Amino acid sequence: MKSYEALIEELYNRFPAFQQVGAGAYKPGLENAEALDAHFGHPHRSFRTIHVGGTNGKGSTSHTLAAILQKSNYRVGLYTSPHLADFRERIRINGEMIPREEVEHFLSQHSDEAFAFRPSFFELTTFMAFSYFASQKVDVAIIEVGLGGRLDTTNVITPDMSIITNISLDHVALLGHDHPTIAREKAGIIKSGIQAVIGEAEGDVRAVFQQQADEVGAPIFFAQESHCMSSATPSRGGWLYTDTLAGDVWGELGGLCQEKNAATILTAVAELRNRGYNIPDEAVREGFAHVTTLTGLQGRWQKIADAPLTICDTGHNIGGMQYIAQQLANTPCRNLRIVLGMVNDKDISGVLSLLPRHAQYYFTQASVARALSAQEVADIATQFGLQGNCYDNVATAYAAAQKDTCEDDLIFIGGSTFVVADLIKQLS
Repeated sequence: MKSYEALIEELYNRFPAFQQVGAGAYKPGLENAEALDAHFGHPHRSFRTIHVGGTNGKGSTSHTLAAILQKSNYRVGLYTSPHLADFRERIRINGEMIPREEVEHFLSQHSDEAFAFRPSFFELTTFMAFSYFASQKVDVAIIEVGLGGRLDTTNVITPDMSIITNISLDHVALLGHDHPTIAREKAGIIKSGIQAVIGEAEGDVRAVFQQQADEVGAPIFFAQESHCMSSATPSRGGWLYTDTLAGDVWGELGGLCQEKNAATILTAVAELRNRGYNIPDEAVREGFAHVTTLTGLQGRWQKIADAPLTICDTGHNIGGMQYIAQQLANTPCRNLRIVLGMVNDKDISGVLSLLPRHAQYYFTQASVARALSAQEVADIATQFGLQGNCYDNVATAYAAAQKDTCEDDLIFIGGSTFVVADLIKQLS
């Protein structure tokens, strides 16, 4: 049998991966997914599922829900994307990554020659997850949408609940150029008779979700109206949520976006309880407080070092960067140093327009084909008054920032999931 490393390399080389090449790997439509589902014997039907979509926050929401259900004594599968340092991060049970041996077995048994069509990387990986969860007899799996919703491979499932965190402009070439159009794609995971929880939605976006729910006969709950907490206050690097369904709850995730995510999660927990899930109050508190340890979540306003304070975050679109820019402005420091790289299918100008002009920038590029060169990012950044030097890779950019930094400075690394991924690999 081929080694794990060789099989993973083949997986990337033979099956197009959106993580590596972008839109060229995207296959709209569920025909392949349905064919794969039949080929593997509909593995997702042997366990309960919760479907999580949205533009931003779906990773934090998925991981926190998984943590809460784990502490409720469920055996919990978790399927997310993309990964940061290790492919196996995408597929976990109770926080443990899928073993190498399981990946090796699946890939050696199910090559592209086994199919009448050429499945995408994401299509094949999705059914690796479903098959693994079925074989390991999970009670429930949190399934994160890969891209969009309506035509996403994961949309073959019939979940206990559909969750949509929010809508922002991202992947506009594939999903649409305005919020209502993107919302219609995301709303495609709302199914007949299945509870839908919506995190943030106003105006035309809310109307899209309500219309979809009405058309298919789905009960819909808007977290903004759930009154699931009295207040959210920064506390010990995270947030203290008061008067929730589990009393006062401290969440370890510290980004400003987490207040909205927490409302979505708490609303979902309340409705899951109504569906018969046994979720004790203590499990809610423990899940929020220990989500990174319980599930392996990384890259969400993650502290890398204390002196100087060093933070990384995977936020990479306008919706995510709005929170990051606000949090950078609210974090005291003598000098702000930003290691920044982006990929070519984002609203580069929109993101750069949000970033602080007073910071010193270390422009760089991630080790994926989609990455813009450091010089390209720098050239666009100058239009917004952002100044700095260019570096060939994340490691050299971060080293330069460290060399220039005093103890009371702040280093931020971000702009792309893949920039953070390169940093995590370097530090591991």
